[in-house]
Amino acid sequence: MAKQEIKLKTAESEKITINLGPIDLGQIDLLVQEGFYSNRTDLIRTAIRNQLNQHAEVVKQTVARKSLVLGMQHYSRADLEAIQAAGQRLQIQVLGLASIASDVSVELALATIESIFVLGSLHASAVLKAALAPRIH
Repeated sequence: MAKQEIKLKTAESEKITINLGPIDLGQIDLLVQEGFYSNRTDLIRTAIRNQLNQHAEVVKQTVARKSLVLGMQHYSRADLEAIQAAGQRLQIQVLGLASIASDVSVELALATIESIFVLGSLHASAVLKAALAPRIH
């Protein structure tokens, strides 16, 4: 995957759906109408960031305890070929974004990736995800 393609994908966000009661939704709309937020999404993102900031120390401790990579971890075909040549296997553990290059074959992935644990998003071809499904936790 080209560096520019990686940058574009990291700029993307993942869509989630939430259900809110009419009172909560009405209050959000009121705050938007009064100019506190530009739209509903702005309020929800701000609220989520505030909660994440409030629990930042717990996140930091858990990342360290579980030996998670925080941020983005990309695996190219060359990376996996080097791991295979060294006779090693990967235990991918990421909080954020883990990506496997589009030119990685199923055979190479199966030979080098022992397990995948991602809190966030895993970007890989549908074929790779299907082949690695039993190893994704």
